Amino acid sequence: MIPLTSPAQHRAASGTPLWRLGFRPFFLFGALFTALAMLAWMASLHGHALPWQPVGGWLAWHRHEMVFGFVMAIVGGFLLTAVPNWTGIPSARGRSLMMLAVVWLLARLLWLLGADLRIAAMAQMAFMLGLAGFIASNIYRARQPRNYPVVAIVGLLGAANLLALVGVLQGDPSLQTRGAMAAILLLMTLTGLIAARVIPMFTKNGLRIAPLRAVKPAYAYSLLLGGALAGVLAAFQGTQRADGMLAWAATALYLALGIGHLWQLAGWYHRGIWRVPLLWSLHLAYAWMGAFALGMAAWQWGWLDRPDLPLHALTVGGLGGMTLGMMARVSLGHTGRPLQPPRAMHTAFMLLNLGALLRVVAIPSWWQVVVPLAGLCWAIAFLIFAAAYAKMLMQPRVDGMPG
Repeated sequence: MIPLTSPAQHRAASGTPLWRLGFRPFFLFGALFTALAMLAWMASLHGHALPWQPVGGWLAWHRHEMVFGFVMAIVGGFLLTAVPNWTGIPSARGRSLMMLAVVWLLARLLWLLGADLRIAAMAQMAFMLGLAGFIASNIYRARQPRNYPVVAIVGLLGAANLLALVGVLQGDPSLQTRGAMAAILLLMTLTGLIAARVIPMFTKNGLRIAPLRAVKPAYAYSLLLGGALAGVLAAFQGTQRADGMLAWAATALYLALGIGHLWQLAGWYHRGIWRVPLLWSLHLAYAWMGAFALGMAAWQWGWLDRPDLPLHALTVGGLGGMTLGMMARVSLGHTGRPLQPPRAMHTAFMLLNLGALLRVVAIPSWWQVVVPLAGLCWAIAFLIFAAAYAKMLMQPRVDGMPG
């Protein structure tokens, strides 16, 4: 269970509110970045690109930045806020948090402006190492074996990023894809681990109902191990179908993950969630994750021609939906506000899920219309978050508490 407050947060340093906790800068900057990055990517697809090439070209930039730039920023902001809650030990704040955010922003600018490849890669790995260092230090100092998988996944995400960077440095699209695919599967695994802790709690508390089906540790760790294995498989296969016995194993693995996640989600369901946007947004995001795994099983078995359809179910609907929903909730709770998001966020949640649906059904004959609409839905959704939450992220908590 992840509490929303802790002794560590009560002892958080004063100073400029933006640098008091990790969620503040990374949620705000991440939302602005992903909206602008998506608009730039849509423009490049339709011949209206900026008058320069980002590092590796536009496709490599989009693939790298949406995963290792945007999603890692939100994951980083969440973990830098949640891990001190788990451990009771303060994490990055003040100057150290500012430096980490500056390194992240520098990496984004270097990649976009087409800087020297080695410098851009070093900036990116500096961010990944800094983030991993803060998280690992807190968890190991607190001696919490239950949270060691979080450290392991963050470390593996760094390795996947390194694989993608080597691909860019060598001009090898296969390595780039394998690194990005491995990271996406690992992010699904990490997101699933955190969701299993918070969605039942959020649902029970938000609807004031009896405790929902408890997640058995063996079940949770089976999904964790399965996701990690899928990440390892992706590091070797990328978007290439497996052959022979490996194809059977890959299909079975994805099928088990899909059924496992959806079965778990069914145990958390209550019809009352549809009255609470902060709940249905998270439930739908988790459903997209299960749909992705089933779609990948169908692709591995040859029932789908293209892996990009289930892949975008995960990246847009699953990871995008989970990040937006968690950003909206965490920002309210950690600024001392009631868990009632601005009404505009209802529109943002609907737009993001509409964008996911459009991207998943983007068959070739509809591509020129549907894909830009999906990208526009994504960009507007995150711009709505930035506009609705910027003020509260940059101001002190309304209840006068630190954090």
